Order: sequence, then C-alpha cells, then structure tokens
Amino acid sequence: MSNPLAPEWLSPPVDANALHSGLWPASMRRDSSGALEVGGVAVADLVQRYGTPLYVFDQDDLVARAAHVQGAVTAACARHGVTGSVYYASKSFISGHVVAWIEGAGLGFDVATAGEMAVAIAGGANADHLEFQGNNKSEDEIAQAMSAGVATIVIDAPIEAARIQKIASSVDTRQKVMIRVNTGVHADTHDYLATAREDQKFGVSPEEAIALVSTIRESSHLDFVGLHSHIGSQIFRTEGFLEAATRMVEAYQQVRRDDEPFTLNLGGGFGIAYTEADQPMEVGELIDAIVDHVAAQCAAHGMPVPNLAFEPGRIISGPAGVTLYSVGVTKPVTVHEGDQVATRLYVSVDGGMSDNARPALYGANYSARIASRESGESPVLVRVVGKHCESGDIVVNAEYLPGDVAPGDVLAVAATGAYCYSLASNYNVVGRPPVVAVSGGSSTLMVAGETLDDVLARDQGLSRGQE
Repeated sequence: MSNPLAPEWLSPPVDANALHSGLWPASMRRDSSGALEVGGVAVADLVQRYGTPLYVFDQDDLVARAAHVQGAVTAACARHGVTGSVYYASKSFISGHVVAWIEGAGLGFDVATAGEMAVAIAGGANADHLEFQGNNKSEDEIAQAMSAGVATIVIDAPIEAARIQKIASSVDTRQKVMIRVNTGVHADTHDYLATAREDQKFGVSPEEAIALVSTIRESSHLDFVGLHSHIGSQIFRTEGFLEAATRMVEAYQQVRRDDEPFTLNLGGGFGIAYTEADQPMEVGELIDAIVDHVAAQCAAHGMPVPNLAFEPGRIISGPAGVTLYSVGVTKPVTVHEGDQVATRLYVSVDGGMSDNARPALYGANYSARIASRESGESPVLVRVVGKHCESGDIVVNAEYLPGDVAPGDVLAVAATGAYCYSLASNYNVVGRPPVVAVSGGSSTLMVAGETLDDVLARDQGLSRGQE
C-alpha cells in the first residue's frame, strides 16, 4: 500500500529486493544467499576490505558505455560522410584508471581545469585528444595547456581570445580554438544544470560569436576550428538538443569558409535513470536524431555537414557506479498532514552530503537497496539520510525498503558514478571515501580514502603543536 508521504512518481515495489533494470551496474546481482555482488565481487568482501562509505565502479560496464557512445557517434556521422569525435566530460569523474579506460575506448577528454588536465595527461591521455574548457581560464592554465600540446582551447569570452593570442605569440606557437556559443535554449532540467540560458556565465551569444570569429581570424597565432555548445545536464527530451543544433547550424552558416576545417561540438548532457520513474532515451537513438537533424539543416542551407563532436560524461560514468553505506540508526517519524497521519522511517548511514552533494544541491533523487541480504518483509517508505549536521543532509529522499532494515545492514545507492566523488568534501571534518574498481571477481583501489589524520594534516595550526 502506498504511503501518503511518498512522492507521486514512487510506487511500492512488488519486491523491495529487486534491482530495476537500467539503474544498476550491468554486473550487479544477488548471489545464492541474497547478498549483492558487483563485478563478481561480494559486497561483504568489499566492505570488509575497504570499509564504508565506499564508491564502487563496475569497470567493464564503464568501458562498455564509453565504447557504445563512441560507436554510436562514429556510425551516425559516417552515414553523412563526416568525422564524429567524443570527448569524455572529466568533471563527472576522473582518475588515473578511468583515463586509461577511456583512452583505450578511443575517446578524448573534455577538461575544465588545470587539475583535470593534469590527471588526464598523467594518466596517459594523448594531449592531442584534449579540449580545454572553462569560463575563467587563468593565463597560467592556458600556458600549461599550450605547453602540454592540448589540441583545442574553447574560448568562453572575447577577453580570452586576446589572452590566448598573447600567450601563443610569446611561445611562437599556433593554437587551435573554438568559441562556446550560448544558444539561449532552455534545457528541460534543473535551473542550476541548464547552461545555455541567456542570463548565465557560460559562452557568448551567436551574434557575439560571429563577430569574435573575425577577430580570431585576424590573430597571428590562433586557428579557428569551430563552434561549441552545451545546453545543460540530465536532459531526457530531444527538443532542446535539436533546437540548439538548429541555432548552431545557423551560426555555422555565417562563419564557415570552404578552405577551413570546421567542427560543431554539440556538448553532452544526456540523462540517465536515477529512479524507476526516469525514462531516458537510449543514447544511440538520441545521437542519431541529433546528427540527422544537423545534416537536414545543413542540406536546407545548401552547406556541407561539418565534423561533429559530443561530450558525454554522466551517461558513461553514472550508472557504472554505486556507493555502499552502513546503517547506523533507524528511526520512525510520525508526520501529520491535515487529517492524515503517516510514518516515514529515517535510515541514517555513515556518509551523506560530503560524499554525495547532489540531493542538497539539486534536489536529486536516488534509489537504494539493502546490499548485505535479502528480506521477505513488506516494504516501508524510508528516507536515507547522512550523518552531517544539516537537516538537508539527504542521500535518498524517498524509497521503499524492506521494513526490517536495521543497524548493521549495508545499503547500496545506485547511479553514483558521476558527480559524487567529484563534488565530495570534508564537511564536518570527515575524510572522502575510497574509490574501487571491480572486474572479473577482483577489486582494485582506484583512489585512496582519506583518514582523519590526512584531513588534519593540512591544518597548519594543528601541525605547529606537533613540532
């Protein structure tokens, strides 16, 4: 029976142990005892070895997702006789292991800071497969990118064109650049995730971009190679992508030259399922629709189709990751709403907003299951919360779990591979959790967790007392 406190999209499950298809890593399943395993590794073994909270990546699933996107883009573009490139959005999650996996799958890297660039290059990425983004790239960062041989720098403001020209001139090199265009398309997503609204920090208007192209072409050390657009993140519908592509093709018509190679980078933002209610479009179908739309628009204008590029991140790393937590406290809370009285079970775990800030930032919803066992108890409405000193410290806002969920249980939260570790913090002086990869029945530590000693070591006021 549904709990009146549950959101409309959440229905009581027939089986509160079942793993909904599309939410969990491809290898996650329950073993003969009812406990979860992923990549052939039992959750109990992972917890014993690494503790909780713990980020876990299904390596084979992440690599397969990267290869699927690369294949879909390559095939869609080949049908129209052009090249299709894919740049992994490093901000979703990057580490040395991920760099090797993504590079091996044939993708490049979209980096937004010197730090992301450094991880990509140290992890073995070819600098010629990198594009450098960001709305406030410092002169030092630009110089580092040029020194490393980064293929393309994406200009976000007119002042950057002069800045990049000055630095390129000082080292006597030519730098390929693109211009980020704010198309004004309002993506169907959370306001903070929509990055092509007119009144926000990214990019320049199509009119400004067209004018800026002339400036770049007159610059002695810059090579203009295309236009870039990104309308937001976690988008399920095609309309925003297609309208942005229409406006980008119109800008392309204004600036193209027959003697110049040209690329339209149409960004990423492809949505994934975080709950059973989410119904994202299959990424191959979405890419086909966008590429075919660009080709149709170019044909209508009598122009050749440019080379195309995309920047997926979440759709590659998100579903391949889960986070494991240990339950510490459970507490039923009675809620009075009008004439109705209902109970929600609060389940407190040993992590929270320090390892997943998205619910607090965006009101993001997630799904959870008891990982350490199966249960035949009827499902009850729960709210999984963290240990931090904030009422908004919510991990899973609304979920149905077996009614006997109790201290000592291990919970798994789905689709946490993107923007969880990347946004992690030391709030309340906690260390960030470790990150592990699983594949073929074994686990590998990807990123070491932070101990309390690690966190305290940076406080110079404390270190003075230890001298």
